[in-house]
Amino acid sequence: MDKIKFLGTAGARFVVIKQFRKSGGIWITLDNTNLLIDPGPGSLIRCLSSKPKLNPKDLDGIILSHKHIDHSNDINIMIEAMTDGGYHKKGIVFAPKEAFSNDPVILNYIKNYLDDTVILNEKSSYKIGNITFDSPIKNIHHGAEGYGFNFHGKNNTISVITDTKYFKGIESHYKGDILIINVVFYKENKKFQHLCIKDVDKIISKNKPKLTILTHFGMTMLKAKPWEVAEELGNKLGLKVIAANDGMEIKLDDFM
Repeated sequence: MDKIKFLGTAGARFVVIKQFRKSGGIWITLDNTNLLIDPGPGSLIRCLSSKPKLNPKDLDGIILSHKHIDHSNDINIMIEAMTDGGYHKKGIVFAPKEAFSNDPVILNYIKNYLDDTVILNEKSSYKIGNITFDSPIKNIHHGAEGYGFNFHGKNNTISVITDTKYFKGIESHYKGDILIINVVFYKENKKFQHLCIKDVDKIISKNKPKLTILTHFGMTMLKAKPWEVAEELGNKLGLKVIAANDGMEIKLDDFM
């Protein structure tokens, strides 16, 4: 069954370090292929405490959108868990070059547990298991090399817009039936390079996905009550918009 499991919905440093929301990343199952995106602090614990439990040994690969600690903290332990402590070599890790080479977040000895490591680049496509995905453009407005993604299954397409400031034309790169957006701020904050609700409005009013899921919330979004913000935006645009919560599971067939 195709599904999306939110192991955490925390965004930005204060929500993460105080654990007002969890920060385990996103588990996607698409065409019997299991991927973990951005295993931040607590990712392993969130997998093992999930109901039903998620077994890291079922993962086919792990993807880092960028190396910031709220996205990458548990990458090494998740590789260990995926490979049964390194005793069963398997899996692929996809990450930007600087996650491997410039102040690397993936330990060299851990890389030996994997079948492969793949460096992400813009305008590039990849295959893992039964699916393909692409990283259409570099998120140049965030302070670290980062990418968003489009996942292509037989029946479902999922787009993920990760951490970035809004830039002209961003919506043209992410046209999945289901769109997941990291939205840290309720209102624009020019000091930091993250999306806000006004940016989400621009993006989905053009793309009109079948379902938009907001996640990766900072303090201003939490104070604004993201479930109410999502409902208000959806009503305004006549689109299905929901706010993720920790542990929420979306079965894709329910929305296609």
